[in-house]
Amino acid sequence: MAQTATETLGLTRVLEAARNNIDVAITRQAAEAAKADVLAADRSPFPVFTAKTSQMYLDNGVKGDQGVGPGPFGQKNIDKSGGIDWTWERGGKRALRTQSASRLANAAQADLQDMQQRQQAAAAAAYFDLLAARERHREMHALLQSAQLLAKSAGLRLKAGDLSAQDTARFDIEAQRAQADTHSAQLDQQRALLLLRQLTALRVDLAHWGIAADWPALPSTPLRSDVPETWVEQRPDVKAAQERVTAAQAALDLAVSQKTADVTVGSSLDHDPRVSRRSLELRFSVPLQWGYGFEGEIGRAQAQLTQAQDLAEKTKQDARAELQRLLEELRTALQRETLYAQDIVPRARRVAEQAEVAYAKGASSLTDLIDARRTLRSTLIEAALARADYAKANVVWRLRTPDTESSNATGKTPNVSR
Repeated sequence: MAQTATETLGLTRVLEAARNNIDVAITRQAAEAAKADVLAADRSPFPVFTAKTSQMYLDNGVKGDQGVGPGPFGQKNIDKSGGIDWTWERGGKRALRTQSASRLANAAQADLQDMQQRQQAAAAAAYFDLLAARERHREMHALLQSAQLLAKSAGLRLKAGDLSAQDTARFDIEAQRAQADTHSAQLDQQRALLLLRQLTALRVDLAHWGIAADWPALPSTPLRSDVPETWVEQRPDVKAAQERVTAAQAALDLAVSQKTADVTVGSSLDHDPRVSRRSLELRFSVPLQWGYGFEGEIGRAQAQLTQAQDLAEKTKQDARAELQRLLEELRTALQRETLYAQDIVPRARRVAEQAEVAYAKGASSLTDLIDARRTLRSTLIEAALARADYAKANVVWRLRTPDTESSNATGKTPNVSR
């Protein structure tokens, strides 16, 4: 009795699971840490409280009138002081520090989106590899059954003296080859399933899960011939690189702002019974930047800015090249899938059917029949691979390009979560 599938695995569920897998979770925590850095940067220096005692004359004894003196601590002949000091940051240091951290947080968020897209693309590829392997397994199993029937029939004909031992052996060999192809497709199915489990954390079991065949439809409109520059600029990896350039510029401005010295102001309340019960002290301090103008910090920040600009330009070039490559791969895969689905596979099936009918009527040789069956077997394998290649190219293109344009260019597929 066949087991009933309790859960269904489709492309939408695969994409949703992939955008929350362990690799994405690690990147998400990095983005959260970057957000926390913004809070840490956007604050003023803490005020500093200082308490001290001084002028404790011990030469005349602890209780002598000229010494520390008797009585409670507040009445002793000790100069007691308590005060607060606060540093006033000048030159816009807090704003620049916050701006740099904020831009880095934006870059980390873009990195998260990029990681989600890459993990979704990998999971979708594993999903379509699983579908292709299942399709190959089904087709190879059907061919295996047909080959086994022919081999069994050939054995009966051999016993009846109607077929030679050599021809019977050839039927047996074809049946064994079909069986080997079936085992190979089953192995590919298990490999794709293991990779899919790793990328989605879904405990998919073919005995209890139904696999929905969410193959993308062929597009109704031609693919575009170019890649707009706006698509390149909207990619998350390009956005992250640009945000890091802005953060590096803010870091350079922050290094330059150190030339504007910070001022520390403070006040203390003093108490000394021998002089005065209350006296106020005011303080003002500023570092004297003699002989050094923060050339080291500025030089390092300038080098990091140049590096960020170079990386941003390289990222944009790589993104442009990748989009062009993805478009060409999609176009080639579409042409190949269309050719196999609409022409090659139907013709190969007809040729195989005609060869079997002709052989049964004695109108063709065993060699012609075996050649036709081999052609059909290889065609079905290639067709499954072509279909998977088109499906993978379709989903990757949709993930890496804007929604409105990619949906018009490739036809309808299940929703792609971003």
